[in-house]
Amino acid sequence: MALGKMKTPIDIIETVHKKDAAGFAVAEDTIVASVRAYREDRYGNKSWANRAAFSTATVLFRFRIIPNLKIVSSYYIACLGERFKILSAEDVRGRGMYVEVLAEHIEPTKG
Repeated sequence: MALGKMKTPIDIIETVHKKDAAGFAVAEDTIVASVRAYREDRYGNKSWANRAAFSTATVLFRFRIIPNLKIVSSYYIACLGERFKILSAEDVRGRGMYVEVLAEHIEPTKG
């Protein structure tokens, strides 16, 4: 993976549920990390056909491993005004250099 391909700025977000003074549950977003990533949207080619287990995944992100941060499926990714739910994250080739994240686009609700 060349650094020249990692052009897309992303934020890795953790949603924390807290209670306000009145006792109501409030979701609060916290940016865990801001990095540049390689983004690949889903389309019909062999590599996406091999990822059939994650049929709801619409985007693949690759970025450098962030020291002391484990990417988990409860996190979200914000990218160019869009929000994605992380479905899986794994170390590319087990070298400890890059993380590959499969994510699903989240449509905002209207109303």
